[in-house]
Amino acid sequence: MVPYQDFLARKAVRAESRGMDSIPPLADYLFPFQSHCVEFALRQGRTGIFLDTGLGKTFVQLEWARHAEAASNGRALILTPLAVARQIEREGRVFDYPVRVVRDQSDVKDGISICNYDRLDKLDLGAFGAVSLDEASILKSFTGKTTRALIDSLSDHKWKMAATATPAPNDHMELGNYAEFLNTLSAVEMLSRFFINDTSTASQEWRLKRHGEIAFWDWMASWSRMAESPADLGDDISGFDLPALNVHIHRSRDSQIKASDGGLFAAVSMSATTMHDVKRQTVKARAETAAALVNGEPWVLWCDTNYEADALKAAMPDAIEVRGSQSIDQKEQLLDAFSSGDAKVLIAKPAMCGHGLNWQHCARMAFVGRSYSYETYYQAVRRCWRYGQKHPVAVHLILAEGEREIGRVIDRKAREHIEMKSAMLAAMARNKSAASDRKIAYEPNHHGGLPPWLTSDA
Repeated sequence: MVPYQDFLARKAVRAESRGMDSIPPLADYLFPFQSHCVEFALRQGRTGIFLDTGLGKTFVQLEWARHAEAASNGRALILTPLAVARQIEREGRVFDYPVRVVRDQSDVKDGISICNYDRLDKLDLGAFGAVSLDEASILKSFTGKTTRALIDSLSDHKWKMAATATPAPNDHMELGNYAEFLNTLSAVEMLSRFFINDTSTASQEWRLKRHGEIAFWDWMASWSRMAESPADLGDDISGFDLPALNVHIHRSRDSQIKASDGGLFAAVSMSATTMHDVKRQTVKARAETAAALVNGEPWVLWCDTNYEADALKAAMPDAIEVRGSQSIDQKEQLLDAFSSGDAKVLIAKPAMCGHGLNWQHCARMAFVGRSYSYETYYQAVRRCWRYGQKHPVAVHLILAEGEREIGRVIDRKAREHIEMKSAMLAAMARNKSAASDRKIAYEPNHHGGLPPWLTSDA
């Protein structure tokens, strides 16, 4: 029986450790759970770090990059979302990391270079011995061609990291992109090994094979670390207390919707075809409701479309607005103005600047438009509601009739996210030793039985 168990253990798919056998001394300012993540990443060489907002993911990347560039060609790169590069540079210099923001390859020197994803085409990725993707979930915002080029151009790199706070629980291709970028399994291999195409639904969604759930999360834990609290990695939680999060729902004035296309009744639930019709009819009322809430404190006003941004700007002319048509430099200047407190009210889309930015100085936000993306909503809220925030955070949802369906979808995805984290944490507990020869005995827990028609005396 023991040889057979050994055989089964060898068949379990696990990411190969390709990094350091001996870990050098790490920075003494790191918390123990952060040091654990750096040690794990340096041993693996290619790893995913999924630390929730405010847990110091930036410092884990910087410390890993410092040792990884020393172990390779002396040059590391951290790719970041818009306006996050300067933020990381400031934080890195506090602890004397050799960091600099670069705009193109001519700016690159030895040490740690930081660059926005927007300038990816101006860099020679092969010139860096170590590369980290900050807020790696932004990959799905790129075209498939860009993501493919990024994965292919770094396929031979020994030192790679994908870092994000929220790997989407229901977006299996996102997890597949991370796995393929880190050379653990291709996205196709991941799906075929652990998932099944569920033809019972009209969308034929991919879902985890029931008998393969433990194996999947064990595989994830072999190449990544996840935590929403230091306690998840066995550390003390002192100083990591989040303030209260208060969500207020507002029904905007005069938001009654009308029937479209000459119909007799207005749509009261959202779909892909009715959502924008409802939003356009109610945009002015929602913007005015949000404007009435702004009270002189710092505020972020999140919108989902340009016409919502236009309505907000009309209702609040003194607010600054970041939108896609602006130049990269202009966007960075506006975001820096809000981050520094020079501007009090910011209008923006979460997809554009809802990742990576630290806005603990702000404790008020309103959603004048939301999409069905749970990750977009979660990341936007966590710009302000994060470790280090000193005040209760107020989130105001400005809804028109019919928009509650979006909230129900987001709530469902939130539950899936919690389930994903629970499964991953259990897998990390099983994977503490990170030993490649770990054995898990098969423990059957299903009690079978004959169907009634076989046991009938008739």
